[in-house]
Amino acid sequence: MNRRQFLSSAVGVPAAAAAANALGARSAFADPATYTPSWSSVDQHTPAPEWFQDAKFGIYFHWGAFSVPAYDSEWYPRNMYISGSNANTHHIATYGDPSVWPYNNFIDGARDKAGNFVQFAPKLVSAGGNFDPDAWAQLFKDAGARFAGPVAEHHDGFSMWDSKVNEWNSVAKGPRLNLLQLFDTAIRAKGLKLLVAMHHAYNFNGYYDHVPAQSTTSLQKLYGQLGTTAENQLWYDKLKEVVDQARPDILWEDFDLSKVDETQRLNFLSYYYNQANAWGKEVVATYKDGYDNKGEVFDYERGGPGDITSPYWLTDDSISSSSWCYTVGIGYYTLPQMLHSLIDRVSKNGNMLLNIAPMADGTIPQGQRDILLGIGDHLARFGEAVYATRAWTAYGEGPTKMGGGSFTTPRAGTAQDIRFTRSKDGTVLYATVLGWPGSSLPITTLNSFRFDVSSLTKVELLGATAGSYITLGTPTQDTSALHVPLPSAAPYSAQAYSLKLTFSGQIPTLKPAVAGATVFQDVNYSGVSAPLKLGSYTAAQLQAAGLANKSISSLQLTPGYQLVGYSGDNFTGTAWTFTANNADLRPGGNNDAIVSLHVTFNPATYVRLTNVTDGLVLDSGGNVASGSNLKQWTWNGSSNLQWQIVDLGNGYYRLVNRTNGMVADGGGATTNGSPALQAAWNGGNNQQWLITDRGNGQYTIANRTTGLVLDGGGQVASGSVTKQWTWDGSTNLQWTVTAV
Repeated sequence: MNRRQFLSSAVGVPAAAAAANALGARSAFADPATYTPSWSSVDQHTPAPEWFQDAKFGIYFHWGAFSVPAYDSEWYPRNMYISGSNANTHHIATYGDPSVWPYNNFIDGARDKAGNFVQFAPKLVSAGGNFDPDAWAQLFKDAGARFAGPVAEHHDGFSMWDSKVNEWNSVAKGPRLNLLQLFDTAIRAKGLKLLVAMHHAYNFNGYYDHVPAQSTTSLQKLYGQLGTTAENQLWYDKLKEVVDQARPDILWEDFDLSKVDETQRLNFLSYYYNQANAWGKEVVATYKDGYDNKGEVFDYERGGPGDITSPYWLTDDSISSSSWCYTVGIGYYTLPQMLHSLIDRVSKNGNMLLNIAPMADGTIPQGQRDILLGIGDHLARFGEAVYATRAWTAYGEGPTKMGGGSFTTPRAGTAQDIRFTRSKDGTVLYATVLGWPGSSLPITTLNSFRFDVSSLTKVELLGATAGSYITLGTPTQDTSALHVPLPSAAPYSAQAYSLKLTFSGQIPTLKPAVAGATVFQDVNYSGVSAPLKLGSYTAAQLQAAGLANKSISSLQLTPGYQLVGYSGDNFTGTAWTFTANNADLRPGGNNDAIVSLHVTFNPATYVRLTNVTDGLVLDSGGNVASGSNLKQWTWNGSSNLQWQIVDLGNGYYRLVNRTNGMVADGGGATTNGSPALQAAWNGGNNQQWLITDRGNGQYTIANRTTGLVLDGGGQVASGSVTKQWTWDGSTNLQWTVTAV
């Protein structure tokens, strides 16, 4: 696992997954009664059956002989052979040189330099030990997992079942227990689906490439040295044993499948799917590479997409950032990080598989138990908004951006972050806010531009216990948001709060968002329309957008914007300024009269400028001296954080602070990292800014003198200085504009 330790540049979504998203989840044909080892056959398998999409949350665990040293990570078996590595230095000091104290000693058992006998040999509680698979399964159930299971073989080549093809197994050696069977029995007894994880493709494809050539066939088998043909056959044979012995509901596989012989990959998939047909079960096979996402589910390691993604997907994440297996001093992510990431991933059409790291003797550390039980407490009370839901048209809103590919750190949300899910029948919309927002929740996605609430019959807050509800007052809707009234204080303590919006029929269609204006050829916002972002539009440009000359009859504006229409082309003739929605231009005498137009910011509206990366807003600091640095601060409504954006008529703007009346000033510096300043307006180029739409309502703000753009600086603390930087596409350099 954690291939970042070996492939540190492996970020983002593999091209195979991106291509598969365009192809759809599965073939249009029904699942066949019998599969053959060909892509045309296995591609007809349903990748994500309904039970899997309903389940949302699962748990697995990295636990094995690599847990015994409790040092470095689950890659200790590899790293101990790499001269000069931390694991190698530790191994030599604690056990001896790997040439005389090899990794297989952790399986067979041997004494370390201090005379202690070390071996992966957990004992069941019934035999006086600390290992209790039934208690593990109960913990998984209490955590709210709907599927769970072991890493049955990691890269190290040690099988956790009664293998006839691999003598390096947990029945013949080490604990002398059929661990897979024990977990199978315990997990299914709790009503959970069984997941079995297999990482063995990398065993013979590079994991042990620093291990010297072994002298016996048995050791060559453990260290992946049998040769290509034999290793590929062994890869298949191990999977066949797992399928036959455990009948897994989910067969999860780690990376490097693309290096396994294609014939064997197809042999495995067809065999697994045929066996599932014989069992009368719908099963799931996952992958990171080597399959094609038509019959299998793609897995993002430690991450997930930044937006709703189809086909249905999975992420595997770990409770720790430092290791997937237990190590001394292991640290953990917080409960809000883990729970909010789960909620985010569900909103984007995915499931989350969370890894824990038991100790070698079978003890699950209390720190891990606390996080699992915290997730379970939330799901037990508010699981209605998670289990058996589906992604809606939009995943959510708010300043905290999560996901964006593999290897993205889980982040806790804020009281301004909302994630949506919907009921399977499409009549209920859940809005889960990742903190208590106060006496009112503005849901900007559901503003009057984009969403019709006429069929909304009830708005409730999910109560403190499952199946209970708190009826809320009637929400109000305007062009900025749907404003839902809430109790002045949180009625109970929770990590997130879910609103339930019930409609008399199907949830209304969400109209596309546009930051700027939408113009229509007919009155009452009907007929041909065109979304227009910040910018200037000649007659030719409007015609290119689908609007015939002199055809605009109504218009809508995003709060904080205005539209200036002209009777002549190229912004000439009579001018009309619109600062609010206008359903009918006829009374003003400008119906079907606009030939060209500007979409710009409304200088009379105060806005907050929010950095896309850190979620902080541009801050003057109050009544400070001219020349003071601009900062960033958590949004709290202060006038220090409010700005007017005034069009100068030359393509540039000035940014005026509401508290002190000073304007943003580049200071004339041209060095990356230079602070952005503020000063009294003097009309200089230092105080003029070019605002460029970068898509999705995000802007860069570039100084006319320096050409540098305002820079949040990344994940910085509230109060940090706002800097300037050369535009490079980073979200650190992008800002959203929201009317106050």
